[in-house]
Amino acid sequence: MRDTKGEPSEEHPGTIRSYEKNKGPVAIEADRAAYLSGGDGKRKFYTRPVIDYDMALFLAPTEMAGAVLGVIIQRLFPDWLFVSFAAIVLALTSYKTFGKFKSSYKKDKEKRETMLRLSLAESQRDSSIQKDTEHEANTKTGNDSGINGNCSETGTNGVTSAIKTIELSSIVKDCETDHSNMESDDAEEDPIELEKRRHFLQDDSRQYPKEKIAYLILLWVGLTVITFLKGGKGVDSVIGITCEDAAYYALVAAQFLWTLGFATVFGIKNMKRTQAKMAVNYPFLETDVLWDAKKMLSYSFFTFFAGIIAGLIGIGGGMVLGPLMLVMGVHPSVSTATTASMVLLTSSSVAVMFVMSGLVPWEYAVYFFAICLVGAYIGKTRIDSYIKRTGMASILIGCLAAIIGLATVGCLVILFLNLDNSGWCLDGFKPFCVVKKEQDACPTRLLSEAKDMFPY
Repeated sequence: MRDTKGEPSEEHPGTIRSYEKNKGPVAIEADRAAYLSGGDGKRKFYTRPVIDYDMALFLAPTEMAGAVLGVIIQRLFPDWLFVSFAAIVLALTSYKTFGKFKSSYKKDKEKRETMLRLSLAESQRDSSIQKDTEHEANTKTGNDSGINGNCSETGTNGVTSAIKTIELSSIVKDCETDHSNMESDDAEEDPIELEKRRHFLQDDSRQYPKEKIAYLILLWVGLTVITFLKGGKGVDSVIGITCEDAAYYALVAAQFLWTLGFATVFGIKNMKRTQAKMAVNYPFLETDVLWDAKKMLSYSFFTFFAGIIAGLIGIGGGMVLGPLMLVMGVHPSVSTATTASMVLLTSSSVAVMFVMSGLVPWEYAVYFFAICLVGAYIGKTRIDSYIKRTGMASILIGCLAAIIGLATVGCLVILFLNLDNSGWCLDGFKPFCVVKKEQDACPTRLLSEAKDMFPY
């Protein structure tokens, strides 16, 4: 990205696009080379990480708050009901994601074809300029050596040279249109505004902003500490309280206050930051989220719902939140990287809450954490290399749709197998508060109860 002014986007009202729109591969490569060499002396160049940390700081605590509620609901629901609900939600999500994949794949193909045409046009233009320059040089040499030539020949050569010069000037003018526009922008640029814009660009270009990462870690640590203080059926409270004590419910409320308070603070920060960027004509990309009150409410609602699904089903929430972010217009690469970062927080928090509630044995949590970590690393590395090679970011959406589809099938298989083992008996809702009795204190008994829920 350059530090030039952003322009209002006609294709996406309400957003601002940067100058890179419709640039060909040669121009983009020239910009990249200029960036690596330190800029052109007038303009500065910036890159941004694919993880949107500002979005994560707002959405991660909202999703974790939903996960807390989801775990509470899961404790009340009978097994067959929440597994059926999970299958329905995942099936609908897979359907919507597959539809988004088809539209995004079509756009990626069109963009790839456009880039190929621009690349061909740039190549032909450069070749034409080179040939015309060589022809003009040869013509000039011929005219200088042709002392015995007649006036008509000289006049013809002069006209030909003039025509070629006009054509060359036209081509050069077309090639330098963007550069001329930037020079005119330089002349009209407010130095104070430019400095502020560069400050935002420099701040956004940090790959690992330490204070934002520290806030995310603080969020996770705070929720985990409250969870251990509260305790549950699986693990006793570290302060010795049970669900029969008022302090237990105070700590449940503290979980919501901590996460939602975190989300509120950073949501307001994002709105103020967006307004400040717009005031200095920040070159937003078309897929950037321009935070306002309406977007805050819509994003927080869907994210909270994704968190409930995460706590209810036991997933990280990315299967629901990822497709929602894509539908809302977030770039696939940004959506994937940001949700992956959020899932690390949410899934680990959900795992802790499930173990504390006695819903899942800790051996299961550790085993699946290791499997998912290795699978995510290998899959992300392979997919990233494919996207860099082809530019087809829609493949991320296709993979997500396939994974959600497989998860739907898995839920249905577990549902029918569990119902078959229970003789197709549909049990009712469970009590919220269950205090362990003396005979329940045996870890083997507790482990077998948890495994009864997940026999396969």
